[in-house]
Amino acid sequence: MTIASHQKKWLTLIGTVIAQFALGSVYTWSLFNSPLANKINEPVSQIAFSFGILSLALAFASSISGKLQDRFGVKNVTIGAGILLGASLLLASHATNLIMIYICIGLLVGFADGTGYLMTLSNCVKFFPKHKGLASACAIGAYGLGSLGFKFINMYLLTHFSLDQAFAAWGMIAMVMVIIGGLLMTDAPKQAVETTEKTTKQDKSLPISGEFTLSQTIRTSQFWMLATIFLSICMSGLYVIGVAKDIGENYIHLSVTSAATSVAVIAIANLSGRLVLGVLSDKIERMKVISFAILVSFTGVASLIFGEPSSNVFYFAVACIAFSFGGTITVFPSLISDFFGLNNLTKNYGVIYLGFGIGSITGSIVASIFGGFIPTFYMIMSLLIISLVLTLFIKHPSNEKLTATNHQLATQ
Repeated sequence: MTIASHQKKWLTLIGTVIAQFALGSVYTWSLFNSPLANKINEPVSQIAFSFGILSLALAFASSISGKLQDRFGVKNVTIGAGILLGASLLLASHATNLIMIYICIGLLVGFADGTGYLMTLSNCVKFFPKHKGLASACAIGAYGLGSLGFKFINMYLLTHFSLDQAFAAWGMIAMVMVIIGGLLMTDAPKQAVETTEKTTKQDKSLPISGEFTLSQTIRTSQFWMLATIFLSICMSGLYVIGVAKDIGENYIHLSVTSAATSVAVIAIANLSGRLVLGVLSDKIERMKVISFAILVSFTGVASLIFGEPSSNVFYFAVACIAFSFGGTITVFPSLISDFFGLNNLTKNYGVIYLGFGIGSITGSIVASIFGGFIPTFYMIMSLLIISLVLTLFIKHPSNEKLTATNHQLATQ
């Protein structure tokens, strides 16, 4: 690797960390629910629904960010995402009704965040083929730290300035950080593809057998198995994290203060999962790491169902679920590249990442239809059992599978 290439790699990592920190700020949205509800005289629950829309828009934007990168380059798309993020938050400061909030926060902020999040993460991972887990942990760890860091920034803004000014300042800070990060980034070089039988026999350590296009990827059984696993863990994490305070108060019957402590527990466990499992995934087989993450999440959900209702059991359960969720979304980009190659990682992972958006609202829908936490916990636990079984049987796509999918495309 030349000195210039080495410099580009590390500048891209730094830029990704800066941008991801700012993009993670959207997870402080709950701080704005009550002030906005008072401003436009609407129930907090109606305001909070905007975050569900945001999650869906984020997932959708992630699924198409690879095509945007192919056309405009990672630098330009990241800068564009930063400008859209800042403009959307500025527009939100002038929102006077629910429709404006759903559009500005739900659709626009979600689209901006999703466009920048997955694309910059995948591009960064491509620069570190031998340390994909570590690179992913740095990027996604920064995303998690952003939600924690901006919690203090936005709390300060809301305390010392008006709601409109707080929105505008948040947007400006996040926009500048994302643009700076984008300016430091470079598109990762294409990875060499070695898929010959001779190469495969000589190097048994190769985790993949070829570079799969999106069309080839979705024709494999492995794609759907991985999508199911990702959806299951995202659903458990997003549902429990989203209503943790309510679970503590209404299900475990804790005080408001004790239930609110879960927010800090979740933040620490989530970040720990990202760092620990991300680094661990470079040392042992990644599917084994995912199996471990599923077991941890299953333990947490089972504790909520069968454990003695107490603060310690509650904190243990949400910590397990948050740890598993954070670790899974850190390991999955590298895992997808193991199965389907690095060159089309953004596109392939982008489609699987739709499970993030689906999982973000499915748990709430099930809870609303069947009434309460228990039915949702049982559904999540069942999905986790199915996912654990899938991790035991899933195999890497073979060269024959790649040949078969090529043949299918050629005959259509």
